[in-house]
Amino acid sequence: LVAMMIESTGYEVEDLGIDVAKDVFLNAANDPEVTVVAVSALLTTTMPAMEDIVTALNAHPRRSQFKIMVGGAPIDQAFADQIGADVYTEDAAAAGQAAKALALA
Repeated sequence: LVAMMIESTGYEVEDLGIDVAKDVFLNAANDPEVTVVAVSALLTTTMPAMEDIVTALNAHPRRSQFKIMVGGAPIDQAFADQIGADVYTEDAAAAGQAAKALALA
């Protein structure tokens, strides 16, 4: 649903799937066309992995070229701030709007 909402704003979305390793995110961020990397969590047990991914993305050589967007049921703005994400969205519609705002930025 999030991918569909983001695509509706004109972004091309590459869905990396579920239970994705940190290295897959890092490799995807190597693409010079990537401007947003979005990470979601559905369970609190996956939040530590999200933090590891965001930490690794923040150290990526292309970091100044993309934004990191996070969301999902157990995620809130405080957690997004704590792990160093650029954007937090509470639902799919908000993710689409955030992507649109990032495209205009």
